[in-house]
Amino acid sequence: MKKVFKRMVALSVVAAMALPLAACGNSNNAGSSAAGDTKGIKAIDNKDIKIGVSIWSSTDVLGSQCKKILDEAADALGVQVQYVDQGHVSEKVTSSVEQLVAAGCQGIIICNSSDTEMTSAIKTANDNKVYLSQFFRIIDKEKSADIYKLATDSPYYIGAVHENEPENGEKLVEILLNKGDRNIGLIGWEQGDATWLGRWEGYKAGVEKWNKEHPDDQAKLSEPQYAGTSSEGGSKAAEALMAADPNLDALIPAGGGGDPLQGVIAAVERAGKTADIDIVSTDFLPDLGERLKNGSMAGESGGHYCDPLFSFMMVYNAIKGNYTGIEGKFEDVLFPYLYVSSPEDYVDYEKYFVEKLPYTKEELVSMSELSLDDLKASAAKLSIQDAMERAK
Repeated sequence: MKKVFKRMVALSVVAAMALPLAACGNSNNAGSSAAGDTKGIKAIDNKDIKIGVSIWSSTDVLGSQCKKILDEAADALGVQVQYVDQGHVSEKVTSSVEQLVAAGCQGIIICNSSDTEMTSAIKTANDNKVYLSQFFRIIDKEKSADIYKLATDSPYYIGAVHENEPENGEKLVEILLNKGDRNIGLIGWEQGDATWLGRWEGYKAGVEKWNKEHPDDQAKLSEPQYAGTSSEGGSKAAEALMAADPNLDALIPAGGGGDPLQGVIAAVERAGKTADIDIVSTDFLPDLGERLKNGSMAGESGGHYCDPLFSFMMVYNAIKGNYTGIEGKFEDVLFPYLYVSSPEDYVDYEKYFVEKLPYTKEELVSMSELSLDDLKASAAKLSIQDAMERAK
């Protein structure tokens, strides 16, 4: 299971500083390693590795959790990590990759907004021989076939770590419907965002399934209001939906990092409707346990802040030369959501995912030594039960 391939970096640190755009990808040896040729290559020192993170925000609820686990992994492995916050603004997403390349990163993980942004990101990675992996996102093989092929053909694009968003959407709607809610208001963050579209598909499917099975007890889902990724945006979207439908009994702020959800909760509280409107969302809040008790949250999916960790490990191993034969492949790593809909559900999650990280430094080092297949298996099995077992 543990495989060590040795490789040599053709550029010195001095050259990397002088020519950051060229140096970032470890010159031609990176290309030969990607093709599987590691003969006679010396391993790169971990202290010389820098991995870039292009993220919507490293400071909001979800982003800060992602940063915490990534910083822990970087510390455990003795590598450098650098962040660029891009707010899911398209031009900032694409320029973030260029910034991280210029900063001397040999690999980058990215949470993009739309598939189209990956065309530029992959080209930048190819031109500069920088490894690239997505997190919380995957390129749609059917709707973005040309971009998917570009990613597959690239010797530097490794793959994507993501969740089953339509399933996530269906399960959250199911929580609301089982609580008796029938008039559901929907809040998205950015129109066209790949993950948002997947969740929306699931919300609609969940309502359609219910209505088909309950012809005399119909539910309806509003057209979405858009909040961006701010608390203020979430608040305004919730106020608009409450004003439009006096019978509104549920809200789904679909995500956006956690800040829109906080704005929604505040708006419902100001309106005095906490007891009347159930809220479910994706992205666990730090005080979710208390909110489940006081009724300001009815349920949530989350615990997925480890998603970028696995993307980070993929890029790390590519830089080290441990993962080869990248060209012609698209690694699809599916990551599970955790769901809670009661204070009791939250107790063990808080113990194993909030009060401490689900992986120790020793486990992070062991994870970095896994084959790609074993890394995928490790990602797929993460759960509260898995964390409990490893803590014994």
